[in-house]
Amino acid sequence: MGRSEDKDAIWYPYSSAENLAGGDDVLPQIVRAQGIWLWDAQDRGYMDLIASWWVNLHGHGHPRLLAALQEQSQRLGHIALAGATHEGARRLAARLIDALGGDFSRVFFSDNGSTAVEVALKLAWQYWRQRGKKRKRFIAFKGNYHGDTLAAMSVGFSCGFYEPFADMVLPTDFVPFAATWHGDNQDADKQARALRALDEQLERGGDDIAAVIIEPLVQGAGGMRMSSVAFLQAVMERLREHGTLVIFDEVLTGFYRTGKLFACDYVTHKPDMVCLAKGLTGGMMPLAATVVGAKVTQAFDGRSGAERFMHGHTYTAHPLGCAVAHASLDLLQEPTTQARITSIEALHATWLRRLAHHPRVHRCRQRGVIAAFDYGADKSYHEGIVDGMRRRCIDAGLWLRPLGSTMYMLPPYCISDDELNEAWLRLQNVLEEFA
Repeated sequence: MGRSEDKDAIWYPYSSAENLAGGDDVLPQIVRAQGIWLWDAQDRGYMDLIASWWVNLHGHGHPRLLAALQEQSQRLGHIALAGATHEGARRLAARLIDALGGDFSRVFFSDNGSTAVEVALKLAWQYWRQRGKKRKRFIAFKGNYHGDTLAAMSVGFSCGFYEPFADMVLPTDFVPFAATWHGDNQDADKQARALRALDEQLERGGDDIAAVIIEPLVQGAGGMRMSSVAFLQAVMERLREHGTLVIFDEVLTGFYRTGKLFACDYVTHKPDMVCLAKGLTGGMMPLAATVVGAKVTQAFDGRSGAERFMHGHTYTAHPLGCAVAHASLDLLQEPTTQARITSIEALHATWLRRLAHHPRVHRCRQRGVIAAFDYGADKSYHEGIVDGMRRRCIDAGLWLRPLGSTMYMLPPYCISDDELNEAWLRLQNVLEEFA
């Protein structure tokens, strides 16, 4: 093959081109996984406390997901959705529309969170042109991350990832996100300032705003920054009064991560589009969905030629992904899963109260099954956390990926009380070593 078998030719995400597989702060090569556990070639176990980049809802190797995958693979492995269809995709679209409520009417399937956002932004851009207008600007919130494709990158530019691409981005205006935490006595003032800034931007942008995109309640890659429901409700009231399109990026927050099935369930006004991915298939297969309201779809009804939505992906509504998505949605509604979600929330709250007394733990916060806090002095995302922290967590059998100075846990729902308590205890011991 021209290369030795042990040559690592992977260019890893968010890295230089050099091989990082043997770096000091990454896991050893993982050879198998079950439940919340990952095992390396030396049969050492690590607790997956970030659900493998927020995708794994039910644990690795869940038998129900595996059975759905196997059964579907024996019937239909792939079919191009351009000019064909299959029952799994049709049923999944209907299930997502019913679950979200409101006046959602169509689902556009793609591959991942970034493409789901890309679809939403392109739909918003074309929607206004179909109505005889050319709105050219977007509004997003500072610290939001929406993915790494071009349009998604544009509305997430303030997260600090994209400086080399500054000349490529779409015109986007950024407004403050009212991040808060337990015991934050400045929350009301921050909300007021952020809402004033949004009002000013809406007035300034006028009829040139194509859409506003939001990571509702929790900014994920930006550091698990969390806002109150009251802030999100106030934002939605303003946007509905203004009449602009609204996109919720629920790639992280969907499927009970925030305590409800979707973050948009916390507010009275539904967005025009919702982007879903990650947990959609329980971490088993790549699949994403952009769920679109009737207001938007009506602008495309009966169109032909270039006025259709000229967008598609080879693996759109992949039958294997749809099959495991159905199995995952079934599991989510079972009483045992709901009980585990409730228990995870309660244990997170207990441990955050304990850790709040640690002298280097700051800004403890929680939304649903997502628990986070900042450790030590503030650092930028690219500076990372205290030297050696990630390595020490790995040595303690914890798979965590700190976001700048932020430590967080977002485990699969199958984690037991004993396992979650053990994880928090191990993390507390790691923090003590750095005190």
